[in-house]
Amino acid sequence: MLAPKFMGKGALDNSSDVEEDEEDEEVEGLDALEDEDDDDEFEDIDEDDDAPNPKINLDFNSDDEDDEDADEDEMEIEREAREQDRENEELEELGEEELKTNIDQREKFTLPSGQEIEKSALQTEDLQLVLTRIQEVVRVLNNFRELKEEGRSRSEYVEQLCKDLAMYYGYNEYLMEKLFHLFPISEAIEFFEANEVQRPVVIRTNTLKTRRRDLAQALINRGVNLEPVGKWSKVGLQIFDSPVPIGATPEYLAGHYMLQAASSFLPVVSLAPQENERVLDMCSAPGGKTTYIAALLKNTGSVFANDANKDRCKALMANIHRLGAKNTVVCNYDGKEFPALIGGFDRVLLDAPCSGTGVISKDPAVKINKSDADFNFLAQIQRELILAAIDSVDAHSATGGYIVYSTCSVTVEENEDVVNYALKKRPNVKLVPTGLDFGKEGFVSYRGRSFHPTLNLTRRYYPHTYNMDGFYVSKFKKMSNKIPEAPKAEDDGNDDDYESAPVPSPKKKKTKAPTAAASKAKPEPELTLDNEDDSDLIQAAEAKRLKKKGIKIQPKKADAAAEKAESTTAAKLPKKKVNRLEKREAKKEAFKSLKEAPSAQSEAGKPRKKAMGETLEELRGAN
Repeated sequence: MLAPKFMGKGALDNSSDVEEDEEDEEVEGLDALEDEDDDDEFEDIDEDDDAPNPKINLDFNSDDEDDEDADEDEMEIEREAREQDRENEELEELGEEELKTNIDQREKFTLPSGQEIEKSALQTEDLQLVLTRIQEVVRVLNNFRELKEEGRSRSEYVEQLCKDLAMYYGYNEYLMEKLFHLFPISEAIEFFEANEVQRPVVIRTNTLKTRRRDLAQALINRGVNLEPVGKWSKVGLQIFDSPVPIGATPEYLAGHYMLQAASSFLPVVSLAPQENERVLDMCSAPGGKTTYIAALLKNTGSVFANDANKDRCKALMANIHRLGAKNTVVCNYDGKEFPALIGGFDRVLLDAPCSGTGVISKDPAVKINKSDADFNFLAQIQRELILAAIDSVDAHSATGGYIVYSTCSVTVEENEDVVNYALKKRPNVKLVPTGLDFGKEGFVSYRGRSFHPTLNLTRRYYPHTYNMDGFYVSKFKKMSNKIPEAPKAEDDGNDDDYESAPVPSPKKKKTKAPTAAASKAKPEPELTLDNEDDSDLIQAAEAKRLKKKGIKIQPKKADAAAEKAESTTAAKLPKKKVNRLEKREAKKEAFKSLKEAPSAQSEAGKPRKKAMGETLEELRGAN
């Protein structure tokens, strides 16, 4: 290696100074870089508190690059998560603001004025607007104190709600108001909504011919989708879907089951007939309950299936034959005649004729064709039938003495009112539990009216609560065959409005019964018809009645009074008219004598035709 050239002393000093300056600059640069790095690290820590400490995460191994990449990936995921959280918070804030604005707008709801109501009555309203108004009125009524409009009463809101519900669901306003007050507001709308949906198809197994398990298997093999109707029934099957008509299967034609609503099982389950009993089904057509009773009796004892409508008895007899009920007697009488006709039954079932407000889903015509007169008329019939049913039962029956009263209606006038009336008029009966594990209790009080406290033993069924037709079931136990006299105050006190209401019936007017004091003091003389005018009227009425039946009555001879009357009228007539009348009477007597003569020969021994000819010649000569 070549030695450096010799340099002077000054040159060496200059070179050393330059080197020292360069070293100082390098040191200052390194210190500045370290300070900048430290500042960057602290700035990163301040910006992101969740970032890991760089001092702790310093790695001194050669394989740290993969770990650093993984840390960077985790940081990206966390960033995305934080962004998503922010977006969700913003959406929630927007939703709350929108809800507040909607509430502010809804609180401004006001009832329509009288002019607006009249204008809307003339025009057809949009059902969507009516539905919106219904929802708003319901919301106000549920929080009436805070949301009501100033100067408006609760009754005005209820009146408007009833009108809107009647328009939306298609009821008349009378029936809508009657049904609306049976429920709380929200439940009432559920009831009306349930009436728009058909109830599920239910069949009852005929245990006289098969078992439910075997019937279910046979129908499943035909592709029918079914399940048991509930734990309360051992014979019911609910049909969901069927590829074949459920009323035309070989099992149906063989009498293995009966198409029957689930609610109509309830009265028979409550009646609980025992073997070898005499049972009366007072209104039995078309025979679903009758054949169920016969099946529970196992074809022992006897079942009297009565229906007042002769045409409906045909379907009743057809179902009895198809289902194999051999202990059943079909009869066609008015149910009110049974106590005098044949009594002494162990149990009586009265499924009374009613308005059908519980089966609106089957018969939507009920919505518009029922009025106050219909309910009064039906209530009167139901009262008469329930008293006849009570009087037809033998209280001394070893196993029975029970009466079940049921209707497919939900109105109080046809249910609690009738049962309360029966308890007043027949103190020898009392209400007992129905034996049904479910159902709502009957009303003990309703809109200011109070009933007997034991009416809570009766049961009500609604379509929106049990998915079956609306029904009412009550059960009586007869304690004695003798009817004790009810106290006068109890009898005259609160006896409902229906007896005073006008009811169209062909019955004669009832006379007031004499008091006990008057009957003891003097027995009233029997009324007799001694007047001749009354006897003539009676004879005319009897002749008219027999004429309707096709029976002709020969006119009898006139009495002395009638002859006298004829003579007086004849004296007043002119001579020509008197002569004509005499000739007519002579002809009548001649023909009458010919009819009374023997058929073979006349009194003179001549043939009948010859005698008639001579008589006619004599009459002509007289003329």
